Amino acid sequence: MNVDVDLNRAEPAVQFVTSEKNKHLPEKTSILGDRMEASFWLARWQEGRIGFHEAEGNDLLRKYLIRLTGGETTSVLVPLCGKAVDLRLLAAAGHQVWGVELVPLAAEAFFQESGVTPERDALGPFERLRTENLTYLLGDVFALTPELLGPVGAIFDRAALVALEPSTRERYVEVLSACLAPGGRILLVTFTYDQALAPGPPFSVPREEVQRLFGERFELTLLEERPVEAQNPRLREQDVTSIQEVAWLLRDLRS
Repeated sequence: MNVDVDLNRAEPAVQFVTSEKNKHLPEKTSILGDRMEASFWLARWQEGRIGFHEAEGNDLLRKYLIRLTGGETTSVLVPLCGKAVDLRLLAAAGHQVWGVELVPLAAEAFFQESGVTPERDALGPFERLRTENLTYLLGDVFALTPELLGPVGAIFDRAALVALEPSTRERYVEVLSACLAPGGRILLVTFTYDQALAPGPPFSVPREEVQRLFGERFELTLLEERPVEAQNPRLREQDVTSIQEVAWLLRDLRS
């Protein structure tokens, strides 16, 4: 669903983006690889080209939340979270939520639309923005460590793996695995389409790639596969019309 965000409002309630604070937006970052610089994503937010945002939140998360958390209150990590409504959904359900994002404009939009002003400080290499049971980290997701987060019982990834350059996927999985507590779960949402038609992002992540990346450390359950319309303008421009959205539940095999 395409959502236009007016990022030029006068006197916004929360200001994050100044030249002094751009230390959290490096010119190049390991999250993107060589093809995509941080400026690519900053431009998308500045221009309101955020077709990846879901204004009503993600229906797969609502449908499989109990499968993700085991029906218990836990700490949930949402990598590359943008201004996802899902952060508020998880927090309202009583979970301790960690969102991680590279672009300060995304954090600004999230807290403005949430109607709250967070406390701000630093946590390691990140700028930390906190409310009661939600912590939003600005910085490179590859800098996450279990020491920073503490034990994470669940991870919700619907927009991270598909946004990453394929060459960075193994390292990303290493980060997730290190941060996830033994026995923890990941709800992973991917897309599959003919990658030859479009360069991405979002990238196609077929089931054999999910199995290659996660199969040795996780029990994989294919929850759902469904056709979706090509909402992303980059895909529509390349005439990508056949896209499958796939939901996976991954359970860490460590006891």
